[in-house]
Amino acid sequence: MEHINPSLVPQRQLNNGMVIPGIGMGTFGNDRYTSEEVSNAVYGSIEAGYRLFDCAAAYGNEKDIGEVFARAFSNGIVQRQEMTIMTKVWNDMHGQGDVLVACAQSLRDLKLDYLDVYMVHWPYPTYHAPGAHLDGINPNAVPFSLDEYMSVWRQMEKLVDMGLVRSIGMSNMTITKLEQVLPLCRIKPAVLEVEINPTFQQPKLFEYCQAHHIQLIAYSPMGSPCRPERDTEPGDVVTFDMPELQEIAKAHNCHPATICVKWAVQRGQIPIPFSVTQRNYTGNLKCTTEDFLTDEEMETLRKADKNARLIKGKVFLWEGAESWRDIWDGEDEWNTL
Repeated sequence: MEHINPSLVPQRQLNNGMVIPGIGMGTFGNDRYTSEEVSNAVYGSIEAGYRLFDCAAAYGNEKDIGEVFARAFSNGIVQRQEMTIMTKVWNDMHGQGDVLVACAQSLRDLKLDYLDVYMVHWPYPTYHAPGAHLDGINPNAVPFSLDEYMSVWRQMEKLVDMGLVRSIGMSNMTITKLEQVLPLCRIKPAVLEVEINPTFQQPKLFEYCQAHHIQLIAYSPMGSPCRPERDTEPGDVVTFDMPELQEIAKAHNCHPATICVKWAVQRGQIPIPFSVTQRNYTGNLKCTTEDFLTDEEMETLRKADKNARLIKGKVFLWEGAESWRDIWDGEDEWNTL
């Protein structure tokens, strides 16, 4: 297996001084792969040189991944302090005292003494079972509540105080929601994980987070061609079919997926692509260390933004919501600059 020197991978400094890799490995694959397949890919990616991993309790594979982390540490492949391990509290653990319980469970499952980054997965307490279809929408789903969210965030802050978590972050938030919660935060979020790819660049959210020193983590950095059916709609954009992306990929003699990763790292968000294929996850890491995109190519991709959200979150719709755009406060309508 090819090994990429982690010191060659671009790094990002968070607003609390933590320095983390500029690319990571995602672990969401429970809709298509077994936990064993995902965890084997995690072990292989550690061997390849990955040092940042994005996990979540909702993915249902933290126990297997924890075994992999323990094996990698005991085998001397990597030391714990060299790793950035992120995970998230799921929506059914928003109650008072539940966040600590959820964090403790993830620590046990991942076989860790602390987490580098802990995030609130969704800004809603609405639960849905893994692999849920749209006919499985929770009838008790509710819209965003500032009081409810801040109750969760206060518990997140306590985890930092307790030394269980080094940094805390948010996920799937909008500017509208951030403007409500940030003034109330004792500890500001160090990261925000959202969907970003060349066809959905979220420029206003990107600039907002830059101005507030919040590091963006980009899920679905390649446009999530294998996303769950519940998030698809007729006419959805296919990121790899972008003519601009294909042209640049041809110039670099690579797959459009590679350009998606290069673009993300050079723009400044941290992509977390996932693959169980050794060639793919090794290539995703290696491409961040060589053959960089030109300023002209970056500008071409900037102009090619389609403002086309792919992960719509329709399973979180509540009674009275007009469409999935309500989940995102209608911001997709004005997200272009």
